[in-house]
Amino acid sequence: MSNNLLQHIPSGAPDALAGSFVTSYAGVVAFLAVADEGSFSRASDRLGIGRSAVSRSVQKLETQLDARLFHRTTRSTSLTREGELFYKNCQPGVKRIVHALEDMRELRDGPPHGHLCLHATPGFGRKVIGPLLQGFHAQFPDITLELLLDDRRADFTADRIDISFRDGQMEDSDIVARQLIPMQQVVCASPLYAKTTGLPRHIDDLNAHHCINFRTPSGRIRDWEFKVGGIEQKHPLSGQYVFNDLDLVLQAVLQGQGLAQLPDYLVSDLCRTQQLLTCLDQYAPDTGGHYLCYLSRKQLPARIRVFIDYIIEQTRTMNLQCLAAQAQNLYCSPATTKLYC
Repeated sequence: MSNNLLQHIPSGAPDALAGSFVTSYAGVVAFLAVADEGSFSRASDRLGIGRSAVSRSVQKLETQLDARLFHRTTRSTSLTREGELFYKNCQPGVKRIVHALEDMRELRDGPPHGHLCLHATPGFGRKVIGPLLQGFHAQFPDITLELLLDDRRADFTADRIDISFRDGQMEDSDIVARQLIPMQQVVCASPLYAKTTGLPRHIDDLNAHHCINFRTPSGRIRDWEFKVGGIEQKHPLSGQYVFNDLDLVLQAVLQGQGLAQLPDYLVSDLCRTQQLLTCLDQYAPDTGGHYLCYLSRKQLPARIRVFIDYIIEQTRTMNLQCLAAQAQNLYCSPATTKLYC
């Protein structure tokens, strides 16, 4: 509420604002119905309440305004000069309210339009979501798009986010999370590194290798995660390099600087063209996912509903998983797999 509005509230009772609003709202609605219908009886039919309730609401409004709004006789009801002035001043506000209601109804049930604010981690946003936005805009040109890239988890309310893309495991019961694709973390190296240094065959072998680490937004260096015998394990490893951006981690791996554990969506194309090799695949964790998140299933605006449907349809046709394809010998030849992986 603006300070200007507060300046016009009479001082005195602590609930002056609340009491004034409740009385005025019911009274104004009843007043407008009587003025439009020219009758208390017809106004009560229009509002679906009793005639006496309409009369009491108008009387309370007249008391509050200290003005008589209607001439009442047994045969007719007409506006006083004060009533005509009040009716005239109420009309712009009523029209704005009606337009606001129509706009809200159109947002939900009409053609999709409006602004859509999206949030994603930089890697997932650049690799997966960003390239899909042009196709979405071509289908829904009346929807404007804003994509914010940040490794921190978005605050839907404070940041005014409509949809957020998150990695890992969802534990927030207040958020609707729909998995787009499973999440796999794969240990990667360049062919040059594999040729000159070799690749680890067991998790313990990582201590003898150059590791490249990722620092999370909290400031903590992310542990390497594995699944051994069905049990998840976390391994903190010392690194030759530490970056707070996955793209920089990836670039260091491509340059042959060492090994890194990276999400499969980020490296799937590079593995397919053998610019990267994976190892320790048998220990890759598979309990997480990449999720599309929003606050409620109810009363979603059309712009959000169509975007959710579009992204789910598009991501399910994308080949973003390394290990599933590698199991079909799509990435490495048998000789390469035997030598490096």
